[in-house]
Amino acid sequence: MSVRLNRRTVTIPLGMAVASALAFLPNVASATEAVPQVTTAQSAAADGDALSYVVNVRPGHSSASVQKAIAKAGGTVVIAYDQIGVIVVHSSKAGFAEEIRKDKGVESAGSTRTAPLSPQTTTEVGTPRALTGEELQAATEAAADGQEPLQGLQWDLPMIKADKAHEVTLGSSKVTVGVIDTGVDDTHPDLAANFDRAASVNCVSGKPNTADGAWRPNPGESAHGTHVAGEIAAAKNGIGMVGVAPGVKVSGIKVSTPGGWFYTEAVVCGFIWAAEHGVDVTNNSYYTDPWQFNCKDDLDQKALVEAVSRATKYAESKGTVNVAAAGNDNWDLAAKSILDDGSPNDGTVVDRVIDPKKCLDIPAQLPGVVTVSSVGAKGIKSSFSNYGQGVIEIAAPGGDSTRYQTPDAPATDGRILGTMPGGGYGWMAGTSMASPHVAGVAALIKSTHPNARPNQVKALLAQGADKKECTTPYDINGDGRIDAECKGGKGNNSFYGKGITNALNAVTK
Repeated sequence: MSVRLNRRTVTIPLGMAVASALAFLPNVASATEAVPQVTTAQSAAADGDALSYVVNVRPGHSSASVQKAIAKAGGTVVIAYDQIGVIVVHSSKAGFAEEIRKDKGVESAGSTRTAPLSPQTTTEVGTPRALTGEELQAATEAAADGQEPLQGLQWDLPMIKADKAHEVTLGSSKVTVGVIDTGVDDTHPDLAANFDRAASVNCVSGKPNTADGAWRPNPGESAHGTHVAGEIAAAKNGIGMVGVAPGVKVSGIKVSTPGGWFYTEAVVCGFIWAAEHGVDVTNNSYYTDPWQFNCKDDLDQKALVEAVSRATKYAESKGTVNVAAAGNDNWDLAAKSILDDGSPNDGTVVDRVIDPKKCLDIPAQLPGVVTVSSVGAKGIKSSFSNYGQGVIEIAAPGGDSTRYQTPDAPATDGRILGTMPGGGYGWMAGTSMASPHVAGVAALIKSTHPNARPNQVKALLAQGADKKECTTPYDINGDGRIDAECKGGKGNNSFYGKGITNALNAVTK
């Protein structure tokens, strides 16, 4: 499973309860020697076990012709995205990918998973910790005039000057941010008024499902997408919290299975849906399973990179700005090598040393995607946040352990407050939480500059960011050892990119 925080999420009952969930992934030491790699093809199921594939049509060739070849090779077409030449296929024939790659109309093809297509168990959720009556009262009493009841707990908003931006504009209801994630509970009282039903869908199968409510997380599924949606656009309505852009719309584009996996066919569907349903910004707080990094010298993984890349480029061509989380392993994504010890995460994991220039975290490392790192309450890189010179575009609040970066009162938790399924609120931390702040600021830019194209929105994001120098030395836990090395200058470095996002500049410049 690939959400940009840990596998535990929290749901809470209706009301002003607030739950907390730790959201950190363990750091991974750098590798010193190569280890064997496993490929999707090597893990493919035998005849009788169906797998899912993407088949990428070679430019200038006919999709119809390739579909005939797919049938001949033992595959069944689920859906053909002829806009980008990507076909989603199921096949129970061993060697299907190798066979279809021989067709002259196929540029690449590969299995999207190592596990056979089958029902997956639902992710268990963590135990909530609700606010006590005293905590709730203190938070409400601390709210200044004009603030939402829980806004005093949102240390992240003043850090990016979102509270000041709201005095200028809350954003336009004509702007929609698509939350490509685990689903959004649009019945939440802080989300209902801002929910764009027409731009919402369930893409889990790789084929759009527009049944009413299909975009919602089912009971027991991850709260991640709902949390993200609240960070972006929780309404300024006198209830609970407030989002970065509380006047814009959000849509739920559900792409994760009940078990929490974000497979390529679902991600492709999500971007195509966003492109064709007026979505101005997408937020992507995940990596595409089952490979944390997809290596282009592996025929299966190469196909996954190609399919998602075509989808993101298509969305941008239709006017969509794509924003993505950088990841939570404290990795330097510009290093010469990284030890990927978590792939494939739906099968037998095999440690492998990868070159992050050739093996990509998708969609975060795809061209045109705005890659976001995380800072904590003291404005320095979060202990878990990935980084990398030339990789990180911009930084935003994603929280951190309170013992590392403690917020100023009245805030009490170093994580980020967000909406949770069932009408509640909860704390999470991760680059998952940083990315929605940038998506929200991008929505404010689009609200202020409605005719701006994606490249212009991205330029304004960078120009408006608060420039920040490298944190050197970076010893986040104070144990005397350097935990990460920042490279670059104040205007562009490996920790913060062009700087920390600024919502006020988005609506005044």
